[in-house]
Amino acid sequence: MTEAEAKQSAGTLTERRISWLTLLIGALAGAASLALRHRAWAVGLILGAALAWLNFRWLRRGLDGLMLASTAQQGHAKPKVPLVSYALAMLRYALIGLAVYVIFEYLHIPLASMVVGLCALGAAAITASVYEIWHPAE
Repeated sequence: MTEAEAKQSAGTLTERRISWLTLLIGALAGAASLALRHRAWAVGLILGAALAWLNFRWLRRGLDGLMLASTAQQGHAKPKVPLVSYALAMLRYALIGLAVYVIFEYLHIPLASMVVGLCALGAAAITASVYEIWHPAE
């Protein structure tokens, strides 16, 4: 295995770890909130973490596509980024914003609980980074 392949597989493992940690942290936060008898907050935390997970998956897919486009144009003086990449990035944020609005407006889930649930992605990234520091891939 070459050094580039080793880095790629280590990156893929970290991405998977961040993905499932996002859902786990959201579920644990929701369970803790439910144990404290705050049902609406528990639902908001879980839905926020699910939206963060979905955002991460879409972001990863978009960056993978951008990477393929850039390597396909290797050696060109001015590589071109497909306009679809920009449109999909904006659409991702618009869809998440729309989902938060619908959940807040129609399900009457506290907005703050969804925002805190969205932070599960950041907590998962930090956790995965600390794990990588403690257990470096050789």
